Amino acid sequence: MKIFLVSFLFLINISCAQPAVVKTGIEVLKNSDFSQLQNKNIGLITNQTGLDNKLVSTVDIFHNSENLNLVALFAPEHGVRGTHSAGSYINSYVDERTQLPVYSLYGKTRKPSKEMLNEIDVLVYDIQDIGSRSYTYISTLGLAMEAATENKIKFIVLDRPNPLGGNRIEGSSVEEGFDSFVSKYKIPYIYGLTGGELALFIKDEIYKSTGKVCQLEIIKMEGWNRDMIWKDTDLQWIPTSPHIPNWETAFFYPATGMIGELNKFSNGVGYTIPFQTIAADFIDADLLAESLNNKKIPGVIFKSISYKPYYAFSKGNTVNGVQIYFENLETVILTEIQFHVLETIHEMYPEKLIFEDAESNRISMFDKVIGTDKIRLEFQKNYKVKDILEYWRKDVEEFREQSKKYYLYN
Repeated sequence: MKIFLVSFLFLINISCAQPAVVKTGIEVLKNSDFSQLQNKNIGLITNQTGLDNKLVSTVDIFHNSENLNLVALFAPEHGVRGTHSAGSYINSYVDERTQLPVYSLYGKTRKPSKEMLNEIDVLVYDIQDIGSRSYTYISTLGLAMEAATENKIKFIVLDRPNPLGGNRIEGSSVEEGFDSFVSKYKIPYIYGLTGGELALFIKDEIYKSTGKVCQLEIIKMEGWNRDMIWKDTDLQWIPTSPHIPNWETAFFYPATGMIGELNKFSNGVGYTIPFQTIAADFIDADLLAESLNNKKIPGVIFKSISYKPYYAFSKGNTVNGVQIYFENLETVILTEIQFHVLETIHEMYPEKLIFEDAESNRISMFDKVIGTDKIRLEFQKNYKVKDILEYWRKDVEEFREQSKKYYLYN
């Protein structure tokens, strides 16, 4: 089988079919002449990814429409314009372009307050996500739905594609005691739903038990199906955050993002290829690449690399390790790659106690992102991937069946 190299050092099997044209929720809403929003005071939860197919901001579309009354904006992590770095505290402010108030959902509060919603009849959510549970936008989605429900406000999701497609599900679900803003809901790490489908899941599986009914409406996409990954949509990719600069990075994020929480390795954040590497100053890069390739992990190959991060872990120092290339996206299990790398590093350097030497707050964050401490505790006994596979995969098929009832697309 031939291997095709794509930009940003990404390997995929290229289909001969022409990419389909997908109309996102905002396009479909425009075509309906905004009938769901007329004569309503609108609050918009969005960021730099909230654009139509011509790259016009949903903020501007709403603000400039004579038939709509946009009264407030709500900012997730990274802000309405995408100008804030990961984890940066955001204060509420006034948007310079529209002079509308921007209420922060990544500052003093992460859930819209009653005061923020006083003048609002309908909350609209328009954000592109990347399909991994630890990406905070879906936590913002769920908490905003909760606030809308409590205040009897209609909630509308303008749906967008899951860049990983609608079939990939990986990882165990979040366990009691490990829910956080990076693991808010009891879903697998990769959950295989669009934002609209996930909203339906949250409505029925999470909030319905409270006895309150969310007035939820999903503006469906046109032209999208579950087999599509981002390259099939013919849509432009807008960086969803500073370290997700292109659609390919959405596939690398679940492959190295968890190990990055330990602050023991560079995963390319701080260099030009975020989430595409695993490297440290003590590693023999050539030997690690050779050892990993000898394991013949399905769908992935490794190349040795050395580089100096410009910021973040090991800033200004040379690190050595591997760069990840995807050979076959149909066979690769993204989230397990980092555990294979940890296993191999331990084989090469058994004296390096990766978890034992990590700071307690980094261990805590690692467990929160994974959604349990059981994976770490079992893995660090022998540093063998086989010891955790059954547990890591245990919820996948159950969730697949559970979530099918919320599918909006075939």
